[in-house]
Amino acid sequence: MTVYLREDIAAQWRGRDPFVVADQLQGEVYRSVKTRRTLRFETGGKTYFIKIHHGVGWSEIFKNLISVRLPVVSARQEWLAIGRLTELGVPTMSVAGFGERGWNPAHRDSFLITDELTDTVSLETLCARWPQGRPDFVFKRRLLEQVAHISRRLHGNGVCHRDFYLCHFLLHCPPGGEPDPGAEPKLSVIDLHRAMIRDTLSPRWIEKDIAGLYFSSFGIGLTKTDLLRFLTLYTGLPLREALVVHAPFIRRIQARANKTWRRDQRKLARARSDAPAANNGGS
Repeated sequence: MTVYLREDIAAQWRGRDPFVVADQLQGEVYRSVKTRRTLRFETGGKTYFIKIHHGVGWSEIFKNLISVRLPVVSARQEWLAIGRLTELGVPTMSVAGFGERGWNPAHRDSFLITDELTDTVSLETLCARWPQGRPDFVFKRRLLEQVAHISRRLHGNGVCHRDFYLCHFLLHCPPGGEPDPGAEPKLSVIDLHRAMIRDTLSPRWIEKDIAGLYFSSFGIGLTKTDLLRFLTLYTGLPLREALVVHAPFIRRIQARANKTWRRDQRKLARARSDAPAANNGGS
């Protein structure tokens, strides 16, 4: 069993079983599935997020392995990933508590507590406004540079996010205000519960991350120049050389992103077609 509680949390939970306290916490639920729950809670005048994991069972583990996916069986992955990003100088969440018990991966209990990141906006939310109002050119370029540099640092140091979308980049804003286009942007990377850490990443994992990032930028008005600038910053090569050396990589990224887009369009189409039937059934 492993338990770490920072002093502010330890003071509130002293003398109690941390796993019981974690399970009994009440707050604003952000996600709740069969074996995992994420909620925002307050204690001691501070606000935190907690992710609570319970055993996923062997069937879920085998299902993921058969599908060539790495199963998430504990909050340990995110705990380690936060530590790794901190070592690399990539802004992310700060850990206020972590607990894990059980040797059996199918029946392991764990939790991770992080401080709430206040005065932030996700890049997904921010960039969704761009088609209606063109952003400041220099501000957009700086954001692009930040995302490219973070991506390169993660992948160059063996970290694959595995949920690498714009919604998982938070832009820090002035207290209670909107982003300042004239300031150097600061981005934090969040939602690392699926993150994978290796000595080096295979091309497959890198392509998965970059394709996800590219897909999440569909519809926000990025130009071809923006995409080429990202490529040069991410690869560290002059444009012509990057286009030649990484041509297969670029094609695979585009194919993956387009495949995800088509899949999402099919899901949306099914949801729309099912809606009238559901409404009629309830009348």
